[in-house]
Parts: sequence; C-alpha cells; structure tokens
Amino acid sequence: MNMFAKALSKTLVASPERQLEADSDWTVVQRVQGGDVAAFDQLIRKYRERVYAVVYNMTSNREDAADLTQDAFIKAFQSIHRFQGQSSFFTWLYRIAVNGTLSHLRKNKLRTFFSFEKIHEEDKAGEVISHLTDKKGADRELFVKELQEKLNEALQKLSIKHRTVVTLFEIDGLSHEEIAEVMDCSVGTVRSRLHYAKQLLQSELQSYVRT
Repeated sequence: MNMFAKALSKTLVASPERQLEADSDWTVVQRVQGGDVAAFDQLIRKYRERVYAVVYNMTSNREDAADLTQDAFIKAFQSIHRFQGQSSFFTWLYRIAVNGTLSHLRKNKLRTFFSFEKIHEEDKAGEVISHLTDKKGADRELFVKELQEKLNEALQKLSIKHRTVVTLFEIDGLSHEEIAEVMDCSVGTVRSRLHYAKQLLQSELQSYVRT
C-alpha cells in the first residue's frame, strides 16, 4: 500500500474528550431550553469556525459559506427544544448545516471543490502532504497547487454525498459513526462511500504519489 492510500485509510474513533464535549454542550442546551437564550452564544462561539470550514469545503464560496453557516445556527436555535440529547449537539448541528448545504448545492447545481485551505491550518496538514511528497519550499507549493487541481477534477466524478463524506472525514476529522449521524445513513454506507472515493482519488492521483 503506498503512502497516499495509508494517509486516506485512517479510521477515527470516539474519544473521551469528545464525550466530555457532548456532556458540556448538553448542559448549555438545557440552559437555553430553560429560557437562558443568551447561553446559545456559547455554542455559536464554540462551533462557528468549524461549521463554516465544513460548509466552505463543500461550496468553495466564502459568501455562501457564511450565509449557510448563519442559517444553520438560526435553524438550530429555532429547533433547540426538539433536541433531547440522543446524539451530541455537535453532530446534530453538523447535520443541520450539511443538509442545508446539500439542499443549496442541489438547488443551484453548483460545482464543489475540495480545498487544502482548512487542512493547512492544522498540524496534520504537514503530515498528510509529507506522505505525498518530499518537495520543500517553492517546489512544495507548486506541487500542492497542481495536486489540488488534479484532486478537484477527480472529485467532480463523485456525487455530492460522496464529496461530503470525504470533507467530513478528511478535513474535519469526524469518525465514521459521527458522519453516519450527520448524513442520516448507516456506518456501512459511510465506509462504502469513503472506500469508493479513496479508490477513485488514489487512481487519479497515482502519478503524483511516491510509493
């Protein structure tokens, strides 16, 4: 298996930290449901950038991403009394944002592009790119630009749902189980979509990857 395949084959599992996060969010949600409307601002501050990043990587349009992120929080606030904590607030909010974005994309028939912009901000960015190339400096930047163009071409061969799964898994780091909740499908469906996407991307990018 080459390094690209290894980089795309990670499987994330639920962590104790994520559970603590869910418990903390549930406490805030209960405050909002009890009438402390201002407490919802805590959830907005906590998740605004993360939701925006996912939506932006689905739309590749800053204005649309900003509008759709705002819409997601408005819908979440309006529906907060229906949230009973069966899942984490995190995945519930992501589901609202992703569904809204998917509806927007279908309605406007927009092409979506995968972006390295978000992943460059994370420490794991260097690890992923290092799996793909030994290049440094200017050569590295040129390689990343060419790779992104090739990757975008490959992703256009995937359905919106396949591209969304790739975005949630590779960019935002959600586990298979969390993506299943967000996408309202089975874990098996998530794995199937990721497998299909990885096979296609690996094939399309083979000439760019060192073995």
